[in-house]
Amino acid sequence: MGASFMQTILIPIQSELPRLLSASSEDTPWVITATLISAAICTPIAGRLGDMYGKRRVVMALLLIQALGAIIAALSVALVPMLVARILQGASAGVIPLGISILRDVLPSKRLGSAIALISATLGVGGALGLPISAAVTEAFDWHVLFWVAAGIALLNFILCALVVPVSVLRTQGRLDVIGIIGLSLGLVSLLVAITRGGSWGWGDPRIIGLLLGGLVVLFAWGAYELRVREPLVDLRVSSRGPVLLTNLASIAMGFALFASSVVFPQLLELPVATGIGLGLSLFVAALVLAPSGIAMMLMSPVAGRIQRLRGPKPLLIAGAGVIAISYVVGLLFHASMWQILVVNFILGIGVGLGYAAMPTLIMRAVPAEETGAANGLNALMRSLGTSAAAAVVGALLAQSITTVNGVVGPSEQGFLGALTLGLIAAILCLVLALFIPEPKVTEHPSLPRRSA
Repeated sequence: MGASFMQTILIPIQSELPRLLSASSEDTPWVITATLISAAICTPIAGRLGDMYGKRRVVMALLLIQALGAIIAALSVALVPMLVARILQGASAGVIPLGISILRDVLPSKRLGSAIALISATLGVGGALGLPISAAVTEAFDWHVLFWVAAGIALLNFILCALVVPVSVLRTQGRLDVIGIIGLSLGLVSLLVAITRGGSWGWGDPRIIGLLLGGLVVLFAWGAYELRVREPLVDLRVSSRGPVLLTNLASIAMGFALFASSVVFPQLLELPVATGIGLGLSLFVAALVLAPSGIAMMLMSPVAGRIQRLRGPKPLLIAGAGVIAISYVVGLLFHASMWQILVVNFILGIGVGLGYAAMPTLIMRAVPAEETGAANGLNALMRSLGTSAAAAVVGALLAQSITTVNGVVGPSEQGFLGALTLGLIAAILCLVLALFIPEPKVTEHPSLPRRSA
Protein backbone atom coordinates (compact mmCIF):
# COMPACT_ATOMS: atom_id res chain seq x y z
CA MET A 1 0.00 0.00 0.00
CA GLY A 2 2.85 2.35 0.81
CA ALA A 3 4.54 1.68 -2.53
CA SER A 4 1.37 2.32 -4.54
CA PHE A 5 0.59 5.43 -2.47
CA MET A 6 4.06 6.73 -3.32
CA GLN A 7 3.31 6.30 -7.03
CA THR A 8 0.14 8.43 -6.89
CA ILE A 9 1.42 11.09 -4.53
CA LEU A 10 2.28 13.68 -7.20
CA ILE A 11 -0.90 13.41 -9.28
CA PRO A 12 -2.78 16.20 -7.44
CA ILE A 13 0.06 18.69 -7.98
CA GLN A 14 1.40 17.49 -11.34
CA SER A 15 0.15 20.54 -13.24
CA GLU A 16 1.62 22.83 -10.54
CA LEU A 17 5.13 21.36 -10.60
CA PRO A 18 6.62 24.02 -12.93
CA ARG A 19 5.62 26.73 -10.45
CA LEU A 20 6.46 24.74 -7.32
CA LEU A 21 9.92 23.69 -8.56
CA SER A 22 10.75 26.86 -10.52
CA ALA A 23 11.27 24.78 -13.68
CA SER A 24 9.91 24.69 -17.21
CA SER A 25 6.83 22.66 -18.09
CA GLU A 26 9.00 20.57 -20.43
CA ASP A 27 11.41 19.55 -17.67
CA THR A 28 9.02 18.74 -14.82
CA PRO A 29 7.56 15.58 -16.48
CA TRP A 30 10.94 14.01 -15.74
CA VAL A 31 9.82 13.87 -12.09
CA ILE A 32 7.29 11.21 -13.16
CA THR A 33 9.54 9.58 -15.78
CA ALA A 34 12.47 9.24 -13.37
CA THR A 35 10.35 7.33 -10.87
CA LEU A 36 9.06 4.99 -13.56
CA ILE A 37 12.52 4.24 -14.94
CA SER A 38 14.00 3.73 -11.48
CA ALA A 39 11.24 1.29 -10.53
CA ALA A 40 11.61 -0.68 -13.76
CA ILE A 41 15.37 -1.04 -13.37
CA CYS A 42 15.51 -1.73 -9.64
CA THR A 43 12.63 -4.23 -9.39
CA PRO A 44 14.33 -7.23 -11.08
CA ILE A 45 17.67 -6.30 -9.49
CA ALA A 46 16.07 -6.21 -6.03
CA GLY A 47 14.55 -9.62 -6.70
CA ARG A 48 17.94 -11.11 -7.50
CA LEU A 49 19.54 -9.47 -4.46
CA GLY A 50 16.74 -10.85 -2.29
CA ASP A 51 17.35 -14.38 -3.57
CA MET A 52 21.08 -14.05 -2.84
CA TYR A 53 21.23 -12.09 0.43
CA GLY A 54 17.81 -12.54 2.00
CA LYS A 55 14.47 -11.07 0.97
CA ARG A 56 13.70 -9.50 4.36
CA ARG A 57 17.08 -7.75 4.44
CA VAL A 58 16.63 -6.27 0.96
CA VAL A 59 13.03 -5.21 1.69
CA MET A 60 14.16 -3.33 4.78
CA ALA A 61 16.97 -1.66 2.84
CA LEU A 62 14.49 -0.58 0.14
CA LEU A 63 12.14 0.85 2.77
CA LEU A 64 14.97 2.98 4.16
CA ILE A 65 15.75 4.16 0.62
CA GLN A 66 12.08 5.02 0.15
CA ALA A 67 12.03 7.00 3.40
CA LEU A 68 15.22 8.85 2.41
CA GLY A 69 13.73 9.74 -0.95
CA ALA A 70 10.54 11.02 0.69
CA ILE A 71 12.52 13.18 3.14
CA ILE A 72 14.60 14.68 0.33
CA ALA A 73 11.39 15.43 -1.61
CA ALA A 74 9.83 17.01 1.48
CA LEU A 75 12.79 19.39 1.66
CA SER A 76 13.00 20.08 -2.09
CA VAL A 77 12.12 23.38 -3.72
CA ALA A 78 13.97 22.80 -7.02
CA LEU A 79 13.89 20.26 -9.82
CA VAL A 80 17.23 18.48 -9.37
CA PRO A 81 16.80 17.39 -5.72
CA MET A 82 13.22 16.37 -6.52
CA LEU A 83 14.50 14.16 -9.34
CA VAL A 84 16.99 12.54 -6.96
CA ALA A 85 14.23 12.01 -4.43
CA ARG A 86 11.87 10.41 -6.95
CA ILE A 87 14.60 8.10 -8.26
CA LEU A 88 15.14 6.86 -4.71
CA GLN A 89 11.42 6.42 -4.17
CA GLY A 90 11.07 4.55 -7.45
CA ALA A 91 13.80 2.13 -6.40
CA SER A 92 11.59 0.99 -3.54
CA ALA A 93 9.11 -0.63 -5.97
CA GLY A 94 11.07 -3.85 -5.51
CA VAL A 95 9.39 -4.39 -2.14
CA ILE A 96 6.24 -5.58 -3.93
CA PRO A 97 7.56 -8.73 -5.69
CA LEU A 98 9.91 -9.42 -2.77
CA GLY A 99 6.98 -9.28 -0.34
CA ILE A 100 5.07 -11.79 -2.44
CA SER A 101 8.15 -14.03 -2.60
CA ILE A 102 8.46 -13.93 1.20
CA LEU A 103 4.95 -15.33 1.42
CA ARG A 104 6.05 -18.36 -0.58
CA ASP A 105 8.90 -18.98 1.84
CA VAL A 106 6.98 -18.74 5.12
CA LEU A 107 3.29 -19.57 4.63
CA PRO A 108 1.58 -22.96 4.42
CA SER A 109 -0.04 -23.84 1.11
CA LYS A 110 -3.62 -23.40 2.33
CA ARG A 111 -2.96 -19.74 3.19
CA LEU A 112 -0.67 -18.81 0.30
CA GLY A 113 -3.29 -18.10 -2.37
CA SER A 114 -5.36 -15.81 -0.17
CA ALA A 115 -2.26 -14.01 1.10
CA ILE A 116 -0.98 -13.32 -2.42
CA ALA A 117 -4.44 -12.09 -3.41
CA LEU A 118 -4.51 -9.75 -0.41
CA ILE A 119 -1.05 -8.35 -1.15
CA SER A 120 -2.03 -7.83 -4.79
CA ALA A 121 -5.21 -6.07 -3.71
CA THR A 122 -3.32 -3.61 -1.53
CA LEU A 123 -1.64 -2.27 -4.69
CA GLY A 124 -5.02 -1.06 -5.89
CA VAL A 125 -6.12 0.08 -2.45
CA GLY A 126 -2.98 2.17 -1.94
CA GLY A 127 -3.45 3.89 -5.28
CA ALA A 128 -7.22 4.32 -5.00
CA LEU A 129 -7.09 5.73 -1.48
CA GLY A 130 -3.85 7.60 -2.04
CA LEU A 131 -5.33 9.85 -4.70
CA PRO A 132 -8.14 11.41 -2.61
CA ILE A 133 -5.87 11.58 0.44
CA SER A 134 -3.22 13.36 -1.61
CA ALA A 135 -5.82 15.73 -3.04
CA ALA A 136 -7.20 16.55 0.42
CA VAL A 137 -3.74 17.07 1.95
CA THR A 138 -2.70 19.29 -0.96
CA GLU A 139 -5.80 21.47 -0.58
CA ALA A 140 -5.43 21.83 3.19
CA PHE A 141 -1.64 21.99 3.71
CA ASP A 142 1.64 22.75 2.00
CA TRP A 143 2.41 20.16 -0.70
CA HIS A 144 5.57 19.05 1.11
CA VAL A 145 3.35 17.44 3.77
CA LEU A 146 2.58 14.69 1.24
CA PHE A 147 6.17 13.53 1.37
CA TRP A 148 6.43 13.72 5.14
CA VAL A 149 3.43 11.38 5.21
CA ALA A 150 5.17 9.08 2.72
CA ALA A 151 8.33 9.09 4.83
CA GLY A 152 6.32 8.18 7.93
CA ILE A 153 4.65 5.28 6.09
CA ALA A 154 8.03 3.94 4.91
CA LEU A 155 9.58 4.13 8.39
CA LEU A 156 6.52 2.49 9.96
CA ASN A 157 6.80 -0.31 7.39
CA PHE A 158 10.49 -0.72 8.24
CA ILE A 159 9.70 -1.13 11.94
CA LEU A 160 6.86 -3.59 11.28
CA CYS A 161 9.02 -5.59 8.91
CA ALA A 162 11.75 -5.85 11.54
CA LEU A 163 9.25 -6.97 14.18
CA VAL A 164 7.00 -9.30 12.19
CA VAL A 165 8.67 -10.71 9.07
CA PRO A 166 10.94 -13.71 9.77
CA VAL A 167 14.55 -13.75 8.58
CA SER A 168 14.94 -15.27 5.11
CA VAL A 169 16.59 -18.69 5.18
CA LEU A 170 16.18 -19.70 1.54
CA ARG A 171 19.15 -18.32 -0.40
CA THR A 172 20.76 -18.91 -3.77
CA GLN A 173 24.54 -18.95 -4.01
CA GLY A 174 26.54 -17.02 -6.58
CA ARG A 175 27.84 -13.60 -7.46
CA LEU A 176 26.05 -10.48 -8.57
CA ASP A 177 25.88 -10.12 -12.35
CA VAL A 178 27.19 -6.54 -12.66
CA ILE A 179 27.40 -6.60 -16.46
CA GLY A 180 23.84 -7.90 -16.58
CA ILE A 181 22.67 -5.04 -14.35
CA ILE A 182 24.39 -2.46 -16.57
CA GLY A 183 22.99 -3.96 -19.76
CA LEU A 184 19.44 -4.23 -18.43
CA SER A 185 19.61 -0.69 -17.06
CA LEU A 186 20.84 0.85 -20.32
CA GLY A 187 18.26 -1.02 -22.39
CA LEU A 188 15.33 -0.17 -20.13
CA VAL A 189 16.35 3.48 -19.77
CA SER A 190 16.46 3.87 -23.55
CA LEU A 191 13.10 2.18 -24.13
CA LEU A 192 11.25 3.84 -21.27
CA VAL A 193 12.53 7.34 -22.04
CA ALA A 194 11.38 6.82 -25.64
CA ILE A 195 7.97 5.49 -24.57
CA THR A 196 7.28 8.16 -21.98
CA ARG A 197 8.64 11.10 -23.98
CA GLY A 198 7.44 10.08 -27.43
CA GLY A 199 4.21 12.02 -27.10
CA SER A 200 5.92 15.31 -26.24
CA TRP A 201 9.01 15.00 -28.44
CA GLY A 202 7.15 13.43 -31.38
CA TRP A 203 7.38 9.78 -32.39
CA GLY A 204 9.28 10.71 -35.54
CA ASP A 205 11.90 12.67 -33.59
CA PRO A 206 15.41 11.25 -34.27
CA ARG A 207 16.01 11.10 -30.51
CA ILE A 208 12.99 8.82 -30.00
CA ILE A 209 13.90 6.59 -32.94
CA GLY A 210 17.49 6.36 -31.75
CA LEU A 211 16.45 5.52 -28.19
CA LEU A 212 14.00 2.84 -29.36
CA LEU A 213 16.46 1.16 -31.72
CA GLY A 214 19.34 1.53 -29.29
CA GLY A 215 17.33 0.10 -26.42
CA LEU A 216 16.26 -2.92 -28.47
CA VAL A 217 19.84 -3.59 -29.61
CA VAL A 218 21.17 -3.33 -26.05
CA LEU A 219 18.47 -5.64 -24.67
CA PHE A 220 19.12 -8.17 -27.44
CA ALA A 221 22.83 -8.15 -26.60
CA TRP A 222 21.97 -8.34 -22.89
CA GLY A 223 19.80 -11.41 -23.52
CA ALA A 224 22.58 -13.13 -25.47
CA TYR A 225 24.99 -12.42 -22.61
CA GLU A 226 22.57 -13.66 -19.94
CA LEU A 227 22.22 -16.98 -21.78
CA ARG A 228 26.00 -17.49 -21.69
CA VAL A 229 26.92 -16.34 -18.19
CA ARG A 230 26.95 -18.93 -15.42
CA GLU A 231 25.10 -16.85 -12.81
CA PRO A 232 22.83 -14.45 -14.71
CA LEU A 233 20.81 -11.58 -13.28
CA VAL A 234 17.73 -13.10 -14.96
CA ASP A 235 17.69 -16.79 -15.88
CA LEU A 236 16.25 -16.46 -19.37
CA ARG A 237 16.05 -20.23 -19.79
CA VAL A 238 13.63 -20.39 -16.89
CA SER A 239 11.86 -17.25 -18.12
CA SER A 240 11.35 -18.85 -21.54
CA ARG A 241 9.33 -21.72 -20.10
CA GLY A 242 5.77 -21.68 -21.37
CA PRO A 243 4.05 -20.83 -18.06
CA VAL A 244 6.53 -18.03 -17.25
CA LEU A 245 6.75 -16.55 -20.75
CA LEU A 246 3.00 -16.48 -21.38
CA THR A 247 2.27 -15.15 -17.89
CA ASN A 248 4.74 -12.32 -18.43
CA LEU A 249 3.23 -11.49 -21.82
CA ALA A 250 -0.24 -11.55 -20.25
CA SER A 251 1.09 -9.23 -17.53
CA ILE A 252 2.09 -6.65 -20.15
CA ALA A 253 -1.40 -6.81 -21.65
CA MET A 254 -3.11 -6.56 -18.26
CA GLY A 255 -0.89 -3.65 -17.24
CA PHE A 256 -1.92 -1.86 -20.42
CA ALA A 257 -5.61 -2.61 -19.83
CA LEU A 258 -5.41 -1.35 -16.25
CA PHE A 259 -3.63 1.90 -16.98
CA ALA A 260 -5.64 2.81 -20.07
CA SER A 261 -8.61 3.40 -17.79
CA SER A 262 -6.42 5.37 -15.38
CA VAL A 263 -5.66 7.83 -18.18
CA VAL A 264 -9.23 8.06 -19.53
CA PHE A 265 -11.53 8.19 -16.51
CA PRO A 266 -9.89 11.05 -14.55
CA GLN A 267 -10.04 13.26 -17.64
CA LEU A 268 -13.66 12.34 -18.33
CA LEU A 269 -14.58 13.21 -14.76
CA GLU A 270 -12.64 16.48 -14.56
CA LEU A 271 -13.19 18.02 -18.01
CA PRO A 272 -15.68 20.92 -17.95
CA VAL A 273 -19.30 20.12 -18.74
CA ALA A 274 -19.12 22.60 -21.63
CA THR A 275 -17.07 20.08 -23.62
CA GLY A 276 -20.15 17.90 -23.96
CA ILE A 277 -18.28 14.85 -22.64
CA GLY A 278 -16.73 15.97 -19.33
CA LEU A 279 -18.48 15.93 -15.95
CA GLY A 280 -16.75 18.95 -14.42
CA LEU A 281 -15.76 17.35 -11.09
CA SER A 282 -12.95 18.54 -8.85
CA LEU A 283 -9.85 16.39 -8.42
CA PHE A 284 -10.93 15.34 -4.93
CA VAL A 285 -14.46 14.29 -5.99
CA ALA A 286 -13.09 12.53 -9.08
CA ALA A 287 -10.66 10.63 -6.88
CA LEU A 288 -13.55 9.51 -4.65
CA VAL A 289 -15.40 8.21 -7.73
CA LEU A 290 -12.35 6.18 -8.75
CA ALA A 291 -11.54 4.90 -5.24
CA PRO A 292 -14.07 2.00 -5.27
CA SER A 293 -11.85 0.11 -7.73
CA GLY A 294 -9.35 -0.40 -4.92
CA ILE A 295 -12.13 -1.44 -2.57
CA ALA A 296 -13.29 -3.97 -5.17
CA MET A 297 -9.78 -5.42 -5.34
CA MET A 298 -9.73 -5.80 -1.57
CA LEU A 299 -13.16 -7.43 -1.48
CA MET A 300 -12.10 -9.92 -4.14
CA SER A 301 -8.97 -11.08 -2.33
CA PRO A 302 -10.67 -13.87 -0.28
CA VAL A 303 -12.65 -14.92 -3.37
CA ALA A 304 -9.46 -15.04 -5.42
CA GLY A 305 -7.74 -17.10 -2.74
CA ARG A 306 -10.58 -19.60 -2.69
CA ILE A 307 -10.63 -19.91 -6.48
CA GLN A 308 -6.88 -20.55 -6.46
CA ARG A 309 -7.24 -23.31 -3.88
CA LEU A 310 -10.05 -25.00 -5.79
CA ARG A 311 -9.12 -24.42 -9.42
CA GLY A 312 -5.59 -23.07 -9.54
CA PRO A 313 -4.28 -19.69 -10.73
CA LYS A 314 -4.86 -20.11 -14.48
CA PRO A 315 -8.69 -19.96 -14.31
CA LEU A 316 -8.29 -16.98 -11.99
CA LEU A 317 -6.25 -15.07 -14.58
CA ILE A 318 -8.73 -15.99 -17.31
CA ALA A 319 -11.62 -14.77 -15.17
CA GLY A 320 -9.79 -11.54 -14.33
CA ALA A 321 -9.04 -10.74 -17.96
CA GLY A 322 -12.64 -11.55 -18.90
CA VAL A 323 -14.06 -9.24 -16.24
CA ILE A 324 -11.74 -6.42 -17.34
CA ALA A 325 -12.92 -6.89 -20.93
CA ILE A 326 -16.53 -6.72 -19.75
CA SER A 327 -15.82 -3.50 -17.87
CA TYR A 328 -14.47 -1.88 -21.03
CA VAL A 329 -17.49 -2.99 -23.03
CA VAL A 330 -19.74 -1.42 -20.40
CA GLY A 331 -17.55 1.70 -20.39
CA LEU A 332 -17.83 2.07 -24.16
CA LEU A 333 -21.62 1.97 -23.87
CA PHE A 334 -22.12 3.92 -20.64
CA HIS A 335 -19.81 6.80 -19.68
CA ALA A 336 -22.08 9.83 -19.57
CA SER A 337 -22.59 10.13 -15.81
CA MET A 338 -20.65 9.87 -12.58
CA TRP A 339 -22.39 6.72 -11.34
CA GLN A 340 -21.79 4.94 -14.65
CA ILE A 341 -18.04 5.54 -14.46
CA LEU A 342 -18.08 4.48 -10.80
CA VAL A 343 -19.73 1.16 -11.72
CA VAL A 344 -17.36 0.58 -14.64
CA ASN A 345 -14.35 1.27 -12.43
CA PHE A 346 -15.69 -1.05 -9.73
CA ILE A 347 -16.05 -3.88 -12.25
CA LEU A 348 -12.54 -3.14 -13.52
CA GLY A 349 -11.21 -3.39 -9.96
CA ILE A 350 -12.77 -6.84 -9.60
CA GLY A 351 -11.01 -8.02 -12.75
CA VAL A 352 -7.65 -6.55 -11.79
CA GLY A 353 -7.95 -8.05 -8.30
CA LEU A 354 -8.46 -11.51 -9.79
CA GLY A 355 -5.73 -11.16 -12.40
CA TYR A 356 -3.07 -9.66 -10.16
CA ALA A 357 -3.68 -12.41 -7.58
CA ALA A 358 -3.09 -15.11 -10.20
CA MET A 359 0.11 -13.92 -11.87
CA PRO A 360 2.61 -14.30 -8.98
CA THR A 361 1.37 -17.83 -8.27
CA LEU A 362 1.63 -18.81 -11.94
CA ILE A 363 5.22 -17.58 -11.93
CA MET A 364 6.19 -19.23 -8.64
CA ARG A 365 4.73 -22.60 -9.64
CA ALA A 366 7.06 -22.69 -12.65
CA VAL A 367 10.41 -21.52 -11.20
CA PRO A 368 12.77 -22.99 -8.60
CA ALA A 369 12.17 -21.72 -5.08
CA GLU A 370 15.60 -20.07 -4.90
CA GLU A 371 14.75 -17.91 -7.95
CA THR A 372 11.39 -16.66 -6.72
CA GLY A 373 12.49 -13.09 -6.04
CA ALA A 374 14.12 -12.55 -9.44
CA ALA A 375 11.21 -14.18 -11.29
CA ASN A 376 8.61 -12.08 -9.48
CA GLY A 377 10.73 -8.98 -10.07
CA LEU A 378 10.76 -9.68 -13.81
CA ASN A 379 6.98 -10.18 -13.78
CA ALA A 380 6.53 -6.84 -12.00
CA LEU A 381 8.73 -5.27 -14.67
CA MET A 382 6.45 -6.68 -17.37
CA ARG A 383 3.42 -5.07 -15.74
CA SER A 384 5.32 -1.78 -15.58
CA LEU A 385 6.11 -1.99 -19.28
CA GLY A 386 2.39 -2.45 -19.95
CA THR A 387 1.40 0.56 -17.89
CA SER A 388 4.16 2.67 -19.47
CA ALA A 389 3.01 1.71 -22.95
CA ALA A 390 -0.59 2.54 -22.03
CA ALA A 391 0.38 5.96 -20.72
CA ALA A 392 2.27 6.75 -23.91
CA VAL A 393 -0.16 5.29 -26.45
CA VAL A 394 -3.39 6.44 -24.82
CA GLY A 395 -1.90 9.84 -24.03
CA ALA A 396 -0.84 10.27 -27.66
CA LEU A 397 -4.27 9.18 -28.91
CA LEU A 398 -6.08 11.66 -26.68
CA ALA A 399 -3.64 14.42 -27.61
CA GLN A 400 -4.35 13.85 -31.31
CA SER A 401 -8.09 14.10 -30.69
CA ILE A 402 -7.89 17.51 -29.02
CA THR A 403 -10.74 19.76 -30.09
CA THR A 404 -12.41 22.99 -28.96
CA VAL A 405 -16.04 22.90 -27.83
CA ASN A 406 -17.75 26.03 -26.49
CA GLY A 407 -14.37 27.63 -26.03
CA VAL A 408 -13.01 24.72 -23.94
CA VAL A 409 -10.07 22.70 -25.26
CA GLY A 410 -9.94 18.98 -24.53
CA PRO A 411 -9.97 15.47 -26.03
CA SER A 412 -12.98 14.55 -28.13
CA GLU A 413 -15.45 11.79 -27.38
CA GLN A 414 -14.03 9.80 -30.30
CA GLY A 415 -10.61 10.00 -28.67
CA PHE A 416 -11.94 8.66 -25.38
CA LEU A 417 -13.82 5.86 -27.13
CA GLY A 418 -10.67 4.95 -29.06
CA ALA A 419 -8.68 4.80 -25.82
CA LEU A 420 -11.29 2.56 -24.18
CA THR A 421 -11.23 0.33 -27.25
CA LEU A 422 -7.47 -0.08 -26.87
CA GLY A 423 -8.03 -1.13 -23.26
CA LEU A 424 -10.60 -3.68 -24.42
CA ILE A 425 -8.18 -5.09 -27.02
CA ALA A 426 -5.47 -5.42 -24.36
CA ALA A 427 -7.86 -7.25 -22.02
CA ILE A 428 -8.88 -9.65 -24.79
CA LEU A 429 -5.21 -10.27 -25.64
CA CYS A 430 -4.53 -11.03 -21.97
CA LEU A 431 -7.47 -13.46 -21.97
CA VAL A 432 -6.19 -15.28 -25.06
CA LEU A 433 -2.66 -15.55 -23.65
CA ALA A 434 -4.03 -16.87 -20.35
CA LEU A 435 -5.95 -19.61 -22.16
CA PHE A 436 -2.70 -20.99 -23.60
CA ILE A 437 -0.66 -20.99 -20.37
CA PRO A 438 0.40 -24.62 -19.84
CA GLU A 439 0.60 -26.41 -16.53
CA PRO A 440 4.17 -26.36 -15.14
CA LYS A 441 5.98 -29.67 -15.45
CA VAL A 442 7.73 -29.39 -12.09
CA THR A 443 7.03 -27.85 -8.73
CA GLU A 444 10.05 -26.78 -6.70
CA HIS A 445 8.41 -25.80 -3.44
CA PRO A 446 6.04 -27.77 -1.22
CA SER A 447 3.99 -24.72 -0.24
CA LEU A 448 2.70 -24.29 -3.78
CA PRO A 449 -0.18 -26.71 -4.46
CA ARG A 450 -0.55 -28.22 -7.91
CA ARG A 451 -3.49 -29.71 -9.65
CA SER A 452 -2.94 -32.83 -11.63
CA ALA A 453 -2.31 -32.11 -15.32
